[in-house]
Amino acid sequence: MRYNGCVKETGKETYKMDKELLLYEIRKNGMTAEKVSQAIGISKSAFSKKINGKSEFTLSEIQAIVNVLGLESPMAIFFAAKVS
Repeated sequence: MRYNGCVKETGKETYKMDKELLLYEIRKNGMTAEKVSQAIGISKSAFSKKINGKSEFTLSEIQAIVNVLGLESPMAIFFAAKVS
């Protein structure tokens, strides 16, 4: 598995994080990026880099985001947008 910014490559499949959907879920839950970053234990600047594809979220950070935002699954945000 390889990451290139916010694009994840696994074998022949390539996925891209859906930044807009993540930001929508944050707003929908009455939170800010800063509050989410604090809740998952990273700095606001680190969270910003991850959202903007300059760094990748770890699996534990993804799970923490799912828990904080009450999401059923991380798939739509982190793994579903297939890039051709």
